[in-house]
Amino acid sequence: MMSISKVNEKPLVKICGLQDVEVLKSMKHLTVDFIGFVFARSKRQVIAAQAADLVKVLSEWQVRPLPRSVGVFVNPSVEEIEEILRQVSLDVIQLHGDESPALCRELRAKFGVDVFKVFSLNNDPNQAAEDIDLTLAPYEGVIDAVLIDTFDPVYGGGSGRTFSWERSIPYQIWARKMQIPLFIAGGLDPDNVHELVNGYAPDGVDISSGVETNGIKDMIKMTAFVERVKKA
Repeated sequence: MMSISKVNEKPLVKICGLQDVEVLKSMKHLTVDFIGFVFARSKRQVIAAQAADLVKVLSEWQVRPLPRSVGVFVNPSVEEIEEILRQVSLDVIQLHGDESPALCRELRAKFGVDVFKVFSLNNDPNQAAEDIDLTLAPYEGVIDAVLIDTFDPVYGGGSGRTFSWERSIPYQIWARKMQIPLFIAGGLDPDNVHELVNGYAPDGVDISSGVETNGIKDMIKMTAFVERVKKA
């Protein structure tokens, strides 16, 4: 298992929702740290065989270190993860539902993967920091990164909408105490990511729809996004 707990000088970039091999090949010159493949119900969902072909492309990346492969799941069973991992080499399991600390611990121990736990922010902008700490505390020592996203009633996250970035601060404080990265997702795009990075200094950013045009990953938008994050 590779440690990613060290806070990076430049924010980590994760581009999620890849489905097309040729699109992924066109990205090989980008300084991307994580590439995400969605196994949960979504318009960007992939099956295991499709993801296996996509993951092979990561070994051809022209920028080092190579991007790490991330499988995105919502409330999976251990058996579901195991079946996917028989067919696809994943470095990270990203859990986007109500997964317990016990499941996170089991996945790390059984499969030797890193586990990213997503917390979707509810509609209460005044959620107390104490309540956030109570939510996060059981995950101490069993996850490798925290990712916060805007709540979506259908999928839980992946709404493509931003939240007030001030709300990330209690999560960031906890993640720093745990010495693990904090990723921010939700409504990011090449035009607003510079403000986020410079104003709130997350350890990583996660994007999908914000670098698409008509539902397809857009090379110009992806290049602009990565450059603006890494130069911020």
